[in-house]
Amino acid sequence: MNMEIRNNEKKAYPSWKWKLHETIFEADTFQGKLFDIILLICIVLSVIIVMLDSVNSISMVTREYLIIGEYIFTGLFTIEYILRIICVQRPSKYIFSFYGLIDLLAILPTYIGLIFTGGQYFLVLRILRLLRVFRVLKLVQFIGASKILASSIKQSLYKITVFLEVVLIIVIISGAVMYLVEGPERGFSSIPRSIYWAIVTMTTVGYGDIAPTTVLGQFIASIIMLTGYAIIAVPTGIITVEMVKTSSIRINTQVCNYCHKGGHENDAIFCRFCGNRLKEG
Repeated sequence: MNMEIRNNEKKAYPSWKWKLHETIFEADTFQGKLFDIILLICIVLSVIIVMLDSVNSISMVTREYLIIGEYIFTGLFTIEYILRIICVQRPSKYIFSFYGLIDLLAILPTYIGLIFTGGQYFLVLRILRLLRVFRVLKLVQFIGASKILASSIKQSLYKITVFLEVVLIIVIISGAVMYLVEGPERGFSSIPRSIYWAIVTMTTVGYGDIAPTTVLGQFIASIIMLTGYAIIAVPTGIITVEMVKTSSIRINTQVCNYCHKGGHENDAIFCRFCGNRLKEG
């Protein structure tokens, strides 16, 4: 029954939507690459406008032009957002996806600012204006390596979690030991504060607000510092291994217009997540 419904949806899906989806969501065609380049330029320019708007010396002189530019880019991003919803078979999948929420955040603050113009909302509007900077996250769509990195982090999440648990145990034990060795009179007033010192020391940040003064305490601190250098490289190694595995698979930019998921191989005809056809035909 479900398969029959899906087949009917495919038949009812017009050809122009296939082409629109291929242009907007994919970058394997000339039209798709051109669309991405134009959108990329718009994102960069809109973020520059947001940053310039925060500089008083520039904003006071070019305020009107910045507002006009903001409205233009908001309008363009709104059209893009609507087109993305139109060309997918299940709009809710895109709307509530990561990129869908980012696209919404890119345009929502401007419209809210138009509605709430009273002085009592000024502080809220300042926060909403800052949300426009989320447009920079739209750039992630155009970096192919970001998909490989995201996939690698996801694959190595379990290993990194175990690693962080080990690190947590080490800093708790180190903090407790330093609390006993140095004591409250030397700044280690409690075990949580001593754990804070252990974290700062292990990550080689070294604020210097707390420091051991006894010979034993300095010896322990030296061991924690050396351990920190060794520990920092572990997550990098875990993710690197997964990146090598992921990059060995040839993946294109195709996005399923039914479940809105990507990461398909070059020769894929059907979506590996929902089984629907990836291209018209």
